[in-house]
Amino acid sequence: MAAERILVPLSETVTVRQTVGYAVRSGLERADSLECHLVVALPYDVDAPESGLHERDARELLSRARNWVEEDAGGANVTVETAILGSNEYLFGPRDYAESFESYADDRGIDRLVIDPEYQPGVTAQLLQPLERELERIGLAYDEAPVERPARHGRLVTTREGFNRLFTTFWISFGFYLVLGDPFYWFDLLTGAAVAAIVAVSLGRVTFAQALDPVESPLRTVRFVLYIPYLLWEILKANIAVSAVILRPSMPIEPTLTRVNARVRGGLPLTALANSITLTPGTLTVRATDQQLIVHTLIPAAREDLFDGGLERAIRFVFYGRDAAAIESPRERDDAEIVGGDEL
Repeated sequence: MAAERILVPLSETVTVRQTVGYAVRSGLERADSLECHLVVALPYDVDAPESGLHERDARELLSRARNWVEEDAGGANVTVETAILGSNEYLFGPRDYAESFESYADDRGIDRLVIDPEYQPGVTAQLLQPLERELERIGLAYDEAPVERPARHGRLVTTREGFNRLFTTFWISFGFYLVLGDPFYWFDLLTGAAVAAIVAVSLGRVTFAQALDPVESPLRTVRFVLYIPYLLWEILKANIAVSAVILRPSMPIEPTLTRVNARVRGGLPLTALANSITLTPGTLTVRATDQQLIVHTLIPAAREDLFDGGLERAIRFVFYGRDAAAIESPRERDDAEIVGGDEL
């Protein structure tokens, strides 16, 4: 009987160990020998400064998973292959992941995938349901591992990490509120604190998908303070540009919808970029999914600024540091295009 070939995408979840165990057991039930392919898909490009850290973590996870397979196999005829996907490409959403898995499976004659129900390839939201639909769309067979999930209830703040997330979310929200209001007016201070508390309680765990770094987080706060004057300058320039167009008798506006694949991860960085674009007159973020933005631009100058990627570089500076800001613009890397407008 031919060996059963299975593909197991991995991510750091509470059920990844159970998923690997199920993959080994189910594979050996189908055949006398098993060829188990363990992969980690990274949603980062190789040139990003943070890619080295994520690749190191991926290799550590693959090493642990290999040991789990060998432990569960016992004396059975099982071979293990490991790989990191996405190091030479840029994975955005469920379709990209599904197509990457399909390509890997086709090249190696793999029969099926085993998916962890908690699978999260470096993003804030779980991808199982949309990934499931994409796998069905391309016709790639898969099994969802029958795992036992831990209970998801508990007190609001149970660990220092949870408190850090709430505390950081509160101060970011409070600071942003005061930037838009008057930091010397008692009413703005009071309402700002109330709004920030609501945001922290509601979104603290969603905003920060990973634990806060005690060194990097304060640095990000400092870089965010430096970012505020830049954002205000961009808002001022955009106000002048839009006003100049409106005051001209010919009103040379060109409303368009543009798609930009931003080189920032989902969650807080993508939210910050989307909101910064919306705050800038002449541009409005219509949708933000994974790392893709759909932006409505009112005038050509606003669209050109978006394609030049100034705000994207600034957001990368805030969250990833100076080196991360030194990237090509969306125009240069062909990550921006017009998808709708009056001229189409």
